[in-house]
Amino acid sequence: MIHKVALLTAGGFAPCLSSAVGGLIERYTELAPDVEIIAYRYGYQGLLSGDFVTVTEQVREKAHLLHLFGGSPIGNSRVKLTNKANLVARGLCTEAEDPLQKAAERLKADGVDVLHTIGGDDTNTTAADLAAYLKDNGYGLTVVGLPKTIDNDIIPIRQSLGADTAAEMAASFARNVIAEHNSGTRELIIHEVMGRHCGWLTAATARKYREWVTTAQWLPEIGLDSRAWDIHAVFVPEIDIDLAAEAERLSAVMNEVGNVNIFLSEGAGLDTIVREMEERGDVVPRDAFGHVQLDKINPGAWFARQFASMIDAEKVMVQKSGYYSRSAAANDFDLKLIKSMTDLAVDSALAGVSGVIGHDEEDSDTLKAIEFSRIAGSKPFDVTQQWYIDMLKEIGQPIPVA
Repeated sequence: MIHKVALLTAGGFAPCLSSAVGGLIERYTELAPDVEIIAYRYGYQGLLSGDFVTVTEQVREKAHLLHLFGGSPIGNSRVKLTNKANLVARGLCTEAEDPLQKAAERLKADGVDVLHTIGGDDTNTTAADLAAYLKDNGYGLTVVGLPKTIDNDIIPIRQSLGADTAAEMAASFARNVIAEHNSGTRELIIHEVMGRHCGWLTAATARKYREWVTTAQWLPEIGLDSRAWDIHAVFVPEIDIDLAAEAERLSAVMNEVGNVNIFLSEGAGLDTIVREMEERGDVVPRDAFGHVQLDKINPGAWFARQFASMIDAEKVMVQKSGYYSRSAAANDFDLKLIKSMTDLAVDSALAGVSGVIGHDEEDSDTLKAIEFSRIAGSKPFDVTQQWYIDMLKEIGQPIPVA
């Protein structure tokens, strides 16, 4: 019998968090209105510190409002329960404490029967660590996760919440950025898109952007030319970039069109950039999960420096759409996906079934609670997909070798 449910959102933002919180509240109110709901503030940080808010009757009545907003009403943080050194440094536990035990004891003290985690691979692998600890130590608690990441790189989940909205918003962002192409002669514009290990978001953003380019009406006689607004290169982490060959190709584009527009995954070329830093003796900044802090590395600026002189650019612009796209409210596609997943998350919790909700690519895309042990991050973007190959052909970029 479930008496109390806890929710938390963690990791980076995605255009689904607020709506997912609202969807869970609505589903519990529909199926089990007597179940108490609390929400830990700032993810696992709130769990460790016992910082939570109670979902009141007024919140239940107006939970539909959460579908209209981006961000997370209950707050996020990047906390890994198995990174004790980081937790001690942040004052979230002491040297004498086991973070997993502290989290488990907090859930027990708060009377929680079900924990819903809403986050990406780091959040849900942390949830997996916690679920395993709870099971091994006899805590009767169900953990049900929801897959959030704009990178769409969670194994084995077909589509993570918020990713489609992020691509749509990044494409919209690009329209205004690329409108700058004739603010000077021979301009290089780099649109840096989030995607540490996976190029899905960059490719999906380019696809949505080009759907607009190829259907809009143009007036080249006065300079409103689709060729100048189009994308001329899409660089993702999954393909090797021959800088010299691409510079030669893009130089020809610059000479013909007067500008060059590149869509770049922030993780593209990352190994090369890190290697250069280490060879110089620079400290590579990393977060609590060991990830390179890309905002401090600045891959877009690195690529701009490489290409600017090689294609004789007179003006260079690097713009990042990440924070704009990841904090948006969910679009219609994601709202439907969120609804289906939050409904099943509650159904699974009421049935006592733990796991991460998603369409299982290894089981005919069946929507189900996937075992935590099968969840992993950094799923690579499949560069052999026909739509991606067709897009590269259309913009004149070499097709990657599988």
